Amino acid sequence: MKGNRPNLAILGGTPAFDVPIPVGQLYFPSWDRYEQAFRDIFKREYYNNNGPLHERLEYQLCQFLGAKHVLLVSNATLGLMMVADALELTGKVLMPAFTFIASAQSVSWAGLNPLFCDIDRDTHQIDVNEILNRMDDEVSAVMGVNLWGGACQPKILEELATTLGVPLYFDSAHAFGCMVEEGKIGGFGQAEVFSFHATKILNATEGGCICTNDDDLALRLRSIRPSYGAAAPVPIVRVANARMSEAQAAVALMSLEDFPENRANNEKLYRLYERYLREVPGIRLVKPAQVVFSNYQYLICEIDSRQFGLSRDQLLEVLKAENVIARRYFYPGLHRCIPYADDARLGGAKFPHTDELCQVCVQLPIGARVSETSVEKICDILVRIHGHAQEIRDRLK
Repeated sequence: MKGNRPNLAILGGTPAFDVPIPVGQLYFPSWDRYEQAFRDIFKREYYNNNGPLHERLEYQLCQFLGAKHVLLVSNATLGLMMVADALELTGKVLMPAFTFIASAQSVSWAGLNPLFCDIDRDTHQIDVNEILNRMDDEVSAVMGVNLWGGACQPKILEELATTLGVPLYFDSAHAFGCMVEEGKIGGFGQAEVFSFHATKILNATEGGCICTNDDDLALRLRSIRPSYGAAAPVPIVRVANARMSEAQAAVALMSLEDFPENRANNEKLYRLYERYLREVPGIRLVKPAQVVFSNYQYLICEIDSRQFGLSRDQLLEVLKAENVIARRYFYPGLHRCIPYADDARLGGAKFPHTDELCQVCVQLPIGARVSETSVEKICDILVRIHGHAQEIRDRLK
């Protein structure tokens, strides 16, 4: 990297990028493929309700993930809600405080109460010991969350849930295509839920899926998400009407075809960041934890303000001026979010690791809109920010 480029934008220079560089994956098929797929949909005049693309995608995902049943849904939050309903949970669901708020909201929407626990400081994944510390008689399930293209030791959580006598399910929105020593993410616990949002490596513009190896649970889930005429329903409390459209399935099928290439591109970019960021004091690149194969969907760093010279939030302001759209992820911890912050049921519990990481974690761009040159420029900016930290602090005041 070169250190003699023009001055930083926050100090009066020109932004390094003419257009904003986003953090999401944003891998989309070429226009020709997209156009042909949609022409076929209009030719068939079959747009929803268990159409041919919907069925093909469910079959291919079963093969790819090694799960017995895959149910497509309109988004991952609804998928998590459906699992909670299908498992007939009551009372509380124990889950990490360090995750996206939709994980907790899915529990609340299902008429349940999230009970938070802290995470492991190094891996950012749910801490097994914290689960044991927070467990009580009202907990009817544990929700594991697989973060950053890593995993939260799903086999160990399975054994723990069996010992505790409660079901286990996973928010695996970050972990599509990832593998642990025991197998591919998607086949653990009672169910796993993936997100196919545009910011994810497997995208349908929006959507998701539920994976399960439990025949009875799959039947209940299909009844909650009705596919009229597809199978005999079973009695359920309520219907989610969470079907995925043929248009979404078409995009997801192309994205699944492109997954190996897109994942390889992510890893290439990740390795470049890894190499360049070694030069920058106060920035620790978070490695995908406890997996043997990662999708490298996220590029997460921890900022040590004493060594780097700026806080995480000050860094975000400087990067924004350069048109680098970094973000804090997650912020704040769920125990500090509305409506959970004033929930007396939390019992004044402390989550020091979650609180710390919410202050220091930053997500940097990786994915379709990021080139090798972009990574080099971003890392060069970080070097120069560190070198001008005192001047930047004075300017920000």
